Amino acid sequence: FQIVSPKDPQQKIIKRVIALEGDIVKTRGYKNRHVKIPGGHFWIEGDHYGYSFDSNNFGPVSLGLLHARATHIIWPPQRWQKIYPTLPKEHRLLLSANDAPMDEDNE
Repeated sequence: FQIVSPKDPQQKIIKRVIALEGDIVKTRGYKNRHVKIPGGHFWIEGDHYGYSFDSNNFGPVSLGLLHARATHIIWPPQRWQKIYPTLPKEHRLLLSANDAPMDEDNE
């Protein structure tokens, strides 16, 4: 999704949505190890842990900053492809507001 950067409103960033309001996510370096996403917010992460400026830096993001949904990668040309709504294994949603609790060892 394309989001207005929480740190610089002139900048737009593209990140993967990991969790929605009510979900509990295991963070990757945020001040709290687990975060329950508050109402009106969501959790975003980039694909390159350690190099990505995302919710692990600034926390849950307001839904009001959501700008658009990315559907394709067009640059660089050798990476042209459609983007599918999948969650990489290394991103960890512990509890979805719509599901039963997930065992942390049972990914």
